[in-house]
Amino acid sequence: MTENRHDYLSPDRQLTDEEKALVWKKPPTHQVSEEERRISDEVRRNWHRGEMKIANILLEGDAGSGKTQLAKALSANFGLPYTKVTCFADMDKSDIIGAILPVISSERLNNLQPAQQTALTALYENEGLASGTEILMKALGISGEQAAKMMKQLGKLAAEKSDGEAIEYRFYPSEIVRAYQKGYLLEIQEPNVIRDAAVLMALNSALELDGSINLPTEIIRRHPDFIAVITTNRSYAGTRPLNEALRDRVQHTEKMDLPTKEVMIGRVKAKTGFQDEEMLSLLANVILLLDKTARANAIKGVAGMRSFFYWADAIANGISAKASLYHKVIYKITTDPEEIQLLEEALAQHELFARLEAAASGELKKNETGTMP
Repeated sequence: MTENRHDYLSPDRQLTDEEKALVWKKPPTHQVSEEERRISDEVRRNWHRGEMKIANILLEGDAGSGKTQLAKALSANFGLPYTKVTCFADMDKSDIIGAILPVISSERLNNLQPAQQTALTALYENEGLASGTEILMKALGISGEQAAKMMKQLGKLAAEKSDGEAIEYRFYPSEIVRAYQKGYLLEIQEPNVIRDAAVLMALNSALELDGSINLPTEIIRRHPDFIAVITTNRSYAGTRPLNEALRDRVQHTEKMDLPTKEVMIGRVKAKTGFQDEEMLSLLANVILLLDKTARANAIKGVAGMRSFFYWADAIANGISAKASLYHKVIYKITTDPEEIQLLEEALAQHELFARLEAAASGELKKNETGTMP
């Protein structure tokens, strides 16, 4: 059931039309979780308590456990524009703050590569409503990491073949700065992959409740409505423990695990419209067992809610439960033959393969209890 609460944190605040469009709208299929209720209540309770204010939140858990969905739900609950930044290993300070880029003459612009022309034209036409990386992501259809690299390449153009001409520069703030200055809810995805300690220090400083960021053009203060939601995976390839100083800036943390079986089934019913309780109970048992087996055998992939959604949806549209198991669940966890064999052995040991075959033939046992095997 969707719960729409309109007791916004700053009810007198006037958002622009562009900002209103960034406030997440809960779809009818949204299921309100205990974590969502708890965080919303805690933030509201402490919002006007000065140093006790809760404005930095950590959601730590497995892939597919609903961290981003929860961050978006908080945007809806608080009436704050939602935006995000996805961190990557080679982030530098310009990715935290923004970049200074040259304004190149039309003649020089025409001599650049097509992608560079498209990128600079999109940046020049921007009216400050989006960050530089966001503009490039939309203009070129590239990832955030690729956009950050492009911004750095563009920044070097002024030093190349300038022929002594005077160059005008323009500062393009990062998505972090935009959210920080304008008072948005910012999801910071996977900061634990960042390698450069200086970048983490800059992020740590920005997350102080009374913090500020030194830009090349000015010093900006943290907007009173700014909320940072840090989302990070546990035991995910390429990650390392979250920086201790960054964790210390957090005032509320949620350990995000797969929800209970009953909640899992309720979410799938709402999301897909598939209402076969008996079948969904069996599928949930498979997901939970595969998740447990993957953990026990140090298999990096995850069997989570996303797999459950797409698997159930495939079955609802007439695809075999056993055949779609591989394409919707197992291969998402791993494609390594030895690891697949471990997962198959676990399913066979608990007779779940046989139950899936029985389900495909319409002979699923009526005494399926729905408990974990």
